[in-house]
Amino acid sequence: MAEELKITQLSKTFGDVEALVDINLELAKGDVLAVLGPSGCGKTTLLRCIAGFGTPDAGAIVIDGQTVFSDTVDMKPEKRHIGYVPQDGVLFPHMTVARNIGFGLPRGKQRQRRVAEMLELVGMAGLGDRMPHQLSGGQQQRVALARAVAPSPSLILLDEPFSALDAGLRASLREDVKSTLKKLGVSAIIVTHDQEEALSIADHVSVMLDGSCVQTADPVSLYKHPVDLRVAEFVGDATVFDAQVVNGCVISPFGKLPVCRDCPENCHCASVMIRPEQFVISRSAAGVTGSVNKIFFYGHDAMLHLALDNIIGPSAIQVRIAGHPEVAIGERVGLQVDGQVMAYSPDALQQSEMPVTCDYLG
Repeated sequence: MAEELKITQLSKTFGDVEALVDINLELAKGDVLAVLGPSGCGKTTLLRCIAGFGTPDAGAIVIDGQTVFSDTVDMKPEKRHIGYVPQDGVLFPHMTVARNIGFGLPRGKQRQRRVAEMLELVGMAGLGDRMPHQLSGGQQQRVALARAVAPSPSLILLDEPFSALDAGLRASLREDVKSTLKKLGVSAIIVTHDQEEALSIADHVSVMLDGSCVQTADPVSLYKHPVDLRVAEFVGDATVFDAQVVNGCVISPFGKLPVCRDCPENCHCASVMIRPEQFVISRSAAGVTGSVNKIFFYGHDAMLHLALDNIIGPSAIQVRIAGHPEVAIGERVGLQVDGQVMAYSPDALQQSEMPVTCDYLG
């Protein structure tokens, strides 16, 4: 598939701070990429450099086959054919919804037709005469998206577009945005610090930490096979302990646990990562046991905090179960592990600047 965006060895510093460190990214036509990372990791700086609002120190940016930045080129933002949706939408308060969407489009019947198409596309047909202050937060973001896509740009950039909305509205709006982008077939980059948002809306997710893109993968691969413990503990919850890996199996109090692909087949002191939903609780006293000391119920699932009797590194772990838990606080339960687990060698941990210790070695 043809590339819509290609970024090569992009770097940017602010004084002594390395905001971007040798960023390499590719985005195919029609795909959505989520750039996920904590505050201050360089996400917005990357977006601004792509849009032309900031100038990198080195590297290259190619959009739709055209170089917009290199050591000899620095194309102006308005020439890059990019749509930009800032964090709070920033609509013109003195213009109607229709005029906001049509801003920058050529005058005439074509503009009117395009505005009507955009209103229909974002589910706001018939609301073109309203003023921004008459809209809800979600409606304002829809208008901002419609304005960004109205000129048919090659690429849409969205900078934490749902962060100012309440949780329920965020979930419904991101589904609408994903559907809109797919209908248009336009490529998009969404910057976010919300893991759930990134995994649910994007075709690919790139995790940024300290100015570097540590791992870029599809959402399932990223969650199940994080490249190191930094990614594992940032993208979702994780229990980590140290153990031996022998012939592709972790030797642990839970028994022999098969490791995932690309994990070391043999390692004297590996760090093992298990997701909360991989733990299975029972009322059996066999194997690893513990007591429930906290329950957090979320409706569709619940998170249990267990204090373990068999210490394997952490003294408490998190267990995710579907629906309402059938155990109570203080109840003693048995614990097993379902499926393959991730294991990281000391060399991989040192490369990612994670501490190396060995608590349980079988």
